[in-house]
Amino acid sequence: MKPLFHKYDSYIECRLCPHLCKISPGKTGICGARQNTGDRIELLTYGVLSACASDPVEKKPLYHFFPGHNILSVGSYGCNMRCDFCQNWNISQKSSLNLKRNTDPDKLAEEAVSTHHNIGIAFTYNEPVIWFEFVRDTAIRVREKGLFTVMVSNGYVNKDPLNEMFDFIDAFNIDLKAFNESFYRKLTGAEPDPVKESLKAISRAGKHLEITTLIIPGRNDSVEEMKLQSEWIAAEIGEETPLHLSRYFPRFRRDDPSTTHDTLERLMEAASEKLKYVYLGNTHGDSGQNTHCSKCGTLVTKRSGYSTQVMNLSETGNCRKCGNAVYRYFTLPYHAGQ
Repeated sequence: MKPLFHKYDSYIECRLCPHLCKISPGKTGICGARQNTGDRIELLTYGVLSACASDPVEKKPLYHFFPGHNILSVGSYGCNMRCDFCQNWNISQKSSLNLKRNTDPDKLAEEAVSTHHNIGIAFTYNEPVIWFEFVRDTAIRVREKGLFTVMVSNGYVNKDPLNEMFDFIDAFNIDLKAFNESFYRKLTGAEPDPVKESLKAISRAGKHLEITTLIIPGRNDSVEEMKLQSEWIAAEIGEETPLHLSRYFPRFRRDDPSTTHDTLERLMEAASEKLKYVYLGNTHGDSGQNTHCSKCGTLVTKRSGYSTQVMNLSETGNCRKCGNAVYRYFTLPYHAGQ
């Protein structure tokens, strides 16, 4: 593993994410979780939890990774982006200073094993990239127990740490927040190219990958932009990469009106011209939730809210009608309908 920081005379440069924060002694980087202690960068949030709960895996959202199962979901505080529309701003934009450690990797691994109908652990809620050391230590212990690991991330991470994550993370859901540079620079304080490179690297590594885009009215909701985004995903990652289009609600510093369902439907139609699996999220209706076999169109998963029913699938996730491998990661849920 290459070092996550480099020490200079008057500061330490953090090399975890593309910000490359140059941190003076006693100060933290943009994320608020990584501090210059004089000789090194210390993770202040090691073992610090903001939330820990058993969630449906669909809530991450992951629709093609053990559908119908639960996953123990944990998060901490801080983020390396400054999205003015953040839906979890109360933990992502909170300082990690003075927070006390309240768990450790062994405890979380044991909880993952003992949680009912649980497939593993998901690092989510805030940005897990900045929680790197704790994510690594916990994920390794969880995988040693035969369970799976998930990271729900903005994908803003440098190449070397991301490559190390491939040793202990099985599945990713990455926020591709928009498909234009202006959006990223003005609304997130970051750049889109490192995120796109992360997406390509995850795909090349053979890890399970799903993508989420939060649709904000007047910001990233044009059909033209969605066509460009879906074309890029199909060409660079694959046409069967699941894409989740999520409804925005006013949060944090942004008070634009909520996304309309008509807008989501329109963008779903545009994205579906290139992608086989496009879903709608954060909505009250059931439209855009179900999965059909990409080859023959057979309904294989029916969803209503977070209630999931699989059908017409073999025990290995293949369509019973045409034999197409719909799900790579799959076991029949205990309540599965056949």
